[in-house]
Amino acid sequence: MTAYILRRLLLLVPTLLGISLACFILIQFVPGGPVEETISKIRAFSSMRGGSTREISPAEVENIKSYFGFDQPAYKRYFHWLGHLLKGDFGNSYTYHKPVLGVILSKMPISLFFGLTSFFLSYLISIPLGVAKALRNQSAFDTLSSTLIFAGYVMPGFALGVLLIIFFGGGSFLNWFPISGMVSDNFEFLGPWDKTLDFLHHMVLPLTCYMVGEFAVLTLLTKNSLLEELNKDYLRTALAKGVSFKSAAWRHALRNAFIPLATGMGEIFTVMFAGALLIEKIFDLDGMGLLFYNSIVGRDYNVVLGLIVLISLFTMLGRLFSDMLYAAADPRIRFD
Repeated sequence: MTAYILRRLLLLVPTLLGISLACFILIQFVPGGPVEETISKIRAFSSMRGGSTREISPAEVENIKSYFGFDQPAYKRYFHWLGHLLKGDFGNSYTYHKPVLGVILSKMPISLFFGLTSFFLSYLISIPLGVAKALRNQSAFDTLSSTLIFAGYVMPGFALGVLLIIFFGGGSFLNWFPISGMVSDNFEFLGPWDKTLDFLHHMVLPLTCYMVGEFAVLTLLTKNSLLEELNKDYLRTALAKGVSFKSAAWRHALRNAFIPLATGMGEIFTVMFAGALLIEKIFDLDGMGLLFYNSIVGRDYNVVLGLIVLISLFTMLGRLFSDMLYAAADPRIRFD
């Protein structure tokens, strides 16, 4: 196992290099960029001051390109960016005019909160529900809950967010929940208990959207895995020897049924990035998903590349962590 972990860690380097190079090449073909954005802003500013739109001279264009480093060939810019990345420097954001890593870290707490909360809530609710569905297989409870779960499974989180805002956000129906932000405008004037309630009140709709997909997958995985274990010979043998069904299911089958669930635990490394892009946009949550969206729209390439590198790194670490959990849960599994 140690050799396998070392091999996987060593593979991180060429994989990250390949991903960063592929994304850098793709970015070169995207129209627009910081140079074009700056020229547009200069023209818009001159027009707003009452004058006609000012023409930008070729010398000024070259100065702008030089400022952003776009006067160099693409391959030189890539190796320049890569050299700084190896020193932990992700470059500067064209939009925020700050170091990219600082910009990303400033958005991390919100995404981390939603990611971790939805991750743990999904496991806390899905596993007991999946066990209950397996033990009551084909009952009315199983059928009704499956209908609701499949409805949640086929609906993307952002689409659910739009529906929740329409029905519960004060549109044409009920006005039960706030539809944007983390807290109310009068938050600082509230007492501690009221602050907690206000915060939780704002979290209901976005957390529901974060959880819906993962909740459905985990519930069905738990149910199907436990049903498979309940039909195996070792359980029939235990029942033949007089062990009660309840005891056999909870003491023997359930432990083995948890093994496939271990593969999903590695996602805890990527909870900051998981599916948050459109949900944060819909609910106006200033996290990393919204940063990614705005950076793509604003052609802030350094932020986009920085986020892609971090997402790729944490995804690979998460998968390695899942493999380690898988091997720890089932001693029969060997990666050597």
